[in-house]
Amino acid sequence: MPNWLLPVRDAARTVRPAQLSRFLPPPSGGRPSAVLVLFGEGAQGPELLLIERATSLRQHAGQPSFPGGGLDPEDGDPLGDGPLRAALREAEEETGLDPAGVQVFGTLPRLYIPFSDFVVTPVLGWWREPSPVAPVDLRETARVFTVPVAHLTDPARRGTALHPSGYRGPCFQVGATLVWGFTAGVIDRILHFAGWERPWDAGRELPLDGASGRA
Repeated sequence: MPNWLLPVRDAARTVRPAQLSRFLPPPSGGRPSAVLVLFGEGAQGPELLLIERATSLRQHAGQPSFPGGGLDPEDGDPLGDGPLRAALREAEEETGLDPAGVQVFGTLPRLYIPFSDFVVTPVLGWWREPSPVAPVDLRETARVFTVPVAHLTDPARRGTALHPSGYRGPCFQVGATLVWGFTAGVIDRILHFAGWERPWDAGRELPLDGASGRA
């Protein structure tokens, strides 16, 4: 694992759930799920793998997100290694990546998405041996892309997303796409606790159209 990724590994070992989100898993219920927060090395340095969900989906349609989804019974214990298996399986199903080239190096505490009732474990991975990626099923995944970490830490690309529902949260302008919601919240906290965050203007508000996740 490269030295630049060690701050993320170290932060994951000590961060507490309440330091990541105000939405924490309920005492019971919620569907166990996992996402793969996959770091690689690209032409512009460190980068993250993201997908854009198809607009036809019932939940989180059109939103940029980490690869991931609900745990299947064969993934195993939701409180054990089940989330690791689910994150890699879902990433392969959505992007075609080869899980053998991914080194899992930690997890973040479980978080909650009230809208979809998902209890989500963010699984941290190093893309040790990158493989070709592209949407496997366009009915589920519209696009697969990488984002340089340097873009995510650029204050000029950051702001606060405003959703018609009243939601407010950090967001990142990535080309024509606005990364917001759960995904942006996790990225925001990783940048902060890894010591990569640069001062940015939280008062810069970027309205959402309520559907596509594009600015």
